[in-house]
Amino acid sequence: MPSTDDILHAVRREWTAFRRPGRLIAMVTAALAVITLGLLHSFGDRASCDGPCPAAPTGPDGSPVHDQFSFLHRDLGRNGGITVRLTSMAGTITYPPPHHDRIVPGLVPWAKAGIIIKDGARPGSPYAALMATGGHGVRMQYDYRHDIAGSADGVSAGSPRWLRLTRSGDTVTGHESADGERWTKVGTARLPGLPETVRVGLFATSPGDLTLRPVGLGGATEQVRWTQAGGVFDHVGLKGTDPAGSWRSDTVGEANRTDWEKHHQASGAVEENGTITVTGSGDIGPSGTEDGARPAEHTLGGLALALLVVLVVAVRLATTAYRREATGGAPVTRAELAAKAMVVAAVTFVTGLLAVGVVMPAGTAILRANGVPVVGASALTGVRVVVGTAAALALAAVLALALGALLRRARAAIPVAVLTIVLPYVVTSVPLLADGPARWLLRVTPAAGFATRQTLVAYPQVVAHYAPSTGYFPLPWWAGIGVLSGYAAVLLALALRRPPGSGARRSAA
Repeated sequence: MPSTDDILHAVRREWTAFRRPGRLIAMVTAALAVITLGLLHSFGDRASCDGPCPAAPTGPDGSPVHDQFSFLHRDLGRNGGITVRLTSMAGTITYPPPHHDRIVPGLVPWAKAGIIIKDGARPGSPYAALMATGGHGVRMQYDYRHDIAGSADGVSAGSPRWLRLTRSGDTVTGHESADGERWTKVGTARLPGLPETVRVGLFATSPGDLTLRPVGLGGATEQVRWTQAGGVFDHVGLKGTDPAGSWRSDTVGEANRTDWEKHHQASGAVEENGTITVTGSGDIGPSGTEDGARPAEHTLGGLALALLVVLVVAVRLATTAYRREATGGAPVTRAELAAKAMVVAAVTFVTGLLAVGVVMPAGTAILRANGVPVVGASALTGVRVVVGTAAALALAAVLALALGALLRRARAAIPVAVLTIVLPYVVTSVPLLADGPARWLLRVTPAAGFATRQTLVAYPQVVAHYAPSTGYFPLPWWAGIGVLSGYAAVLLALALRRPPGSGARRSAA
């Protein structure tokens, strides 16, 4: 094996050799492809509204959220709570498959009706809620991202469900019961900074009905239809509220704009004969791409082109050396090949770091200026995407270099690199393949490494199409980088195991 001094000397020599105009121009082109295409895409993406687009509500952590529901509420002090019996739930789904020609009764699985403690009625304010759902039993949810499962039982006239939320300062606790006597704790939420007086009451909401329309070779695009849900409550008990206070009916977010609400069933609360019916539409939870929001990685549309350029540069870096060897020049040593891998990895990493580090913050700022909401991601996640994507490009370059060293011919190595890295990355990013094959391609091919560009989070309590074509990789970022690293390490090790001069001897034979 080459010594450290041999490798360092070879690295200096390879870095000098790499700085040829053609290679430098190619790397600059790769960076400009990421930046230019990303910015053009961002400038061309604009929200379209009748008049100024309303700002998307943001949650306590500053990220965009859904917050639309019907709310019957009153004041609650620092200590107290609410207990109710939910006797039934019903709903409406508009124009579902297969013929899209009827409005049918029914509940989507995440339709919700229950009780909630919330810092006012403004969208995006902190909250904790306990609810029954259309298909997921009893749940406690709070501050948009958090979901705790209770019992799996549904609600019907013959099987009502008792729900209780209690507040003690910043802590809210949820309990459920089948008979109002024996109570089971569902969960506890801490909502830092709750004011002395908050709002407590009954709510109902229902997200869109998501169905998939087949396209391509088994892929699918999403179709979402409006739905509505209602809950019937009785035995409402309150503690910690002003006895002289009164109920107030509000809608958080937009409501009563659809023809169904205007002419058939308005969203809101109705009290009659000792029962309260609350009907609503929308959702309470983290925002996603189904509402037109864009993730930060939406700005990386030029990444595939940059990847292609990088792979060609890396392959030719290896095959040029072996062509020299085959024509009687000095043989390619292990130290030289290792140095080439280091140099191409370092140059590609810096290129990717600069390109992604420029286009992501600039592109997302342009999207927001154009009225397009951007899915929330922490600063740490943004750094991970920038550094991780640059690292994935660098590992892909090392893999391509190893392929060039093993196959010795650019005409063979470049197609193999494209088929194993670029093609899986591209075909899974559009709704072309069925979700199953697309997920497997991003598990077992080197393209898995680009999971590091994903900022989207798959929330089980949010209705969405969690597929590669909508930006969801099947592996976490660290596992995807592990797959790509494994391919690069194995192929480079195989290339380094070949004795120096083997290519020349084979050519002479």
